Amino acid sequence: MEFETILLETPEAGIYCLTINRPAQYNALNAKTLEEIHAAATHLQTQADARVLLLTGSGQKAFAAGADIKEMQSKSAIEGQAFGRKGMQAFRSLELLPIPVIAVVHGFALGGGCELAMSCDWIIASEQAQFGQPEVALGVTPGFGGTQRLSRLVGRSKALELLVSGRRIDAATALAWGLVNHVYPVDDLMKEALKIAREIAAQAPLAVQMCKQLVIRGQDLELATACLLEEQAFGLSFSTQDQKEGMAAFVEKRTALFRGV
Repeated sequence: MEFETILLETPEAGIYCLTINRPAQYNALNAKTLEEIHAAATHLQTQADARVLLLTGSGQKAFAAGADIKEMQSKSAIEGQAFGRKGMQAFRSLELLPIPVIAVVHGFALGGGCELAMSCDWIIASEQAQFGQPEVALGVTPGFGGTQRLSRLVGRSKALELLVSGRRIDAATALAWGLVNHVYPVDDLMKEALKIAREIAAQAPLAVQMCKQLVIRGQDLELATACLLEEQAFGLSFSTQDQKEGMAAFVEKRTALFRGV
């Protein structure tokens, strides 16, 4: 697919990489970018070979410095809500992808950029990364899910501290708070991201997808119901060719060759 503000590439078999490609604007998220993120996620839903998605930003300064303030500045209340809805839809489409989505963050991940990273399944970051929700300094609240995803990831008190102060935290603090899974030197970040992606791509695709869906669906259910869903998914996995191949390979002491069927 051809895009204006993002790149969608396949650096290796089964691994896709979506890059926000507005480096001169610090990868600020305008309406076009949000539309293209949504379109890319919709496209990936149809790609049978997709095993994992890496999401990053171009250039050395920012993952995404936020929503495009110049575009937002003159919006009315109704227009502002419509813009927020566009961001919500784009980020939710990433969250609902059946494959794991990993945010690869260097530089600024602020406002909409932080919200974009949090819509991924987890975040890895460079030592130079910075995170924050500084919308209150602009007279607005977060609009792309920041108040909700941040509190779920780091807890109510830490989320409120960031949301109402507008301050930024560095990668080490984000790691300590549980916002980020891993921190790497900037020169090693994409290499480590690809290493993680290869590890995921080598697993049984249907089992990986079911694990993601069980976590997403189960977190809003009480434990007994969520465990019942897992029991059913476990049973269903025995109907796949991947289960037959995976267990045969284990017994025969060889590498499994999964086909996602």
